[in-house]
Amino acid sequence: MSANYAIEMLNITKRFPGIIANDNITLRLKHGEIHALLGENGAGKSTLMSVLFGLYKPEEGKILMDGKEVRIDDPNDANRLGIGMVHQHFKLVECFSVLDNIILGVEPNKMGFLQKEQAREKVVALSEKYGLHVDPDAMIEDITVGMQQRTEILKMLYRENNILIFDEPTAVLTPQEIDELMHIMRNLTQEGKSILFITHKLNEIMAVADTCSVLRKGKYIGTVDVAGTTKEELSRMMVGRDVDFIVHKDEAKPTDVVLSVEKLSVSSKGHSKKAVNNVSFKVRAGEIVCIAGIDGNGQTELVYGLTGLLPVKDGAVIMDGKDITQLAIRKRNVGGLSHIPEDRHKYGLVMDYSLEDNLILQRYFEPRFVNNFGFMRRKNIRNYANDLIEQYDVRSGQGAVTPARSMSGGNQQKAIIAREIDKDPQLLIAVQPTRGLDVGAIEYIHSQIVAQRDKNKAVLLVSLELDEVMALSDRILVMYEGEIVGELDPKTTTVEELGLYMAGAKREAREV
Repeated sequence: MSANYAIEMLNITKRFPGIIANDNITLRLKHGEIHALLGENGAGKSTLMSVLFGLYKPEEGKILMDGKEVRIDDPNDANRLGIGMVHQHFKLVECFSVLDNIILGVEPNKMGFLQKEQAREKVVALSEKYGLHVDPDAMIEDITVGMQQRTEILKMLYRENNILIFDEPTAVLTPQEIDELMHIMRNLTQEGKSILFITHKLNEIMAVADTCSVLRKGKYIGTVDVAGTTKEELSRMMVGRDVDFIVHKDEAKPTDVVLSVEKLSVSSKGHSKKAVNNVSFKVRAGEIVCIAGIDGNGQTELVYGLTGLLPVKDGAVIMDGKDITQLAIRKRNVGGLSHIPEDRHKYGLVMDYSLEDNLILQRYFEPRFVNNFGFMRRKNIRNYANDLIEQYDVRSGQGAVTPARSMSGGNQQKAIIAREIDKDPQLLIAVQPTRGLDVGAIEYIHSQIVAQRDKNKAVLLVSLELDEVMALSDRILVMYEGEIVGELDPKTTTVEELGLYMAGAKREAREV
């Protein structure tokens, strides 16, 4: 126990039904350091930080600040003590402006009247000082995920928090935004702030963290000095075995065209402006075609158009020779299309359903899951769910009956991937499939995607992770401002060349 430490979490134990999320964990954060917290999906990282932020009360253990014991019963206590948190899934009010979200709960007032102009000046000054460049008047629902995250960071800075918790802050960011965030984090620690940084990404830990503590299945494994360790050593501590960072795959043997996109245009949500403009390409059975690009260049709307989540303005979507442009989503799913969505909460899961009900969402009407009288065959559903849970290592406190909401983000993602791949689709559209997953899970999911290709299925991958794009794809299509500006071969191109196309500095005329 020492005042040298900004925070000491001593012997913390937190239990949930059927699981010990944190089992006697001790974590110490020094003043002015970036301390990474590493672990597999469901290892207990977010739970431990939620204890520090007052969202959960531990059954055992205590928290010290500057050597003195403190009591944190709720987030208001945490804020009063100078502890702020950027959550993995942002806590923002979508129909409020950036400014309103930042001051929510700490509104400046004079004799009961809101002093918004004073708050705006402070927010603009903080935004400029840390290079966050956020428009205080923009509505949350209209800004990118990266901008939403900057709003969360400004919320902490506005409250003058000194202990900053970042929970998976880069899971939804582009490579450029990640670099900017790392720069911001370093600037914050130079001012004496202390950062706890939850991540799965070993490259980020090596780039920005001073020390790293590893959790595995709720237990503390150890703390290492980042400068004196390697990615391989960290991954071994995290998953308990050696992890292969290379995607092993044979040469692609593409056959028939499964998906043909012809002069497709899709309007952006809520606007008449075209987010996808006159896009044409083909995906064949037995190949992985990757759409690469900086976030916000039409990839999302393209996928929504292909899967039926947004109406198509012009052009056609042909699958297995059939025009599915106007087809209902269920008919596309039954017809052999699987979709791993970008937003797992909005389009991937019904959060208040159990895990088993989420796993049969698109198949509940099949005879094996429902009888002739319309009653669910619960035993069959449970057996089916248990098989997928085991096969895909989906970790949940109460097994098949666990509410999806209570699972870690990575395990929610694994459940969606299990459901979509198990449908044995002709076409798998995978958007950010490894977002929020640990290295062990990424290795497994990559092997599953390659296995789909090798079963002569067509795979359309959309990814912001350049390493993933280069390692998995057989062909790369680059999107910029709603158009496909280049088709690249991952065997002959470089990350630098790919970056030029993504930034719009280079484009080529394409024949489809």
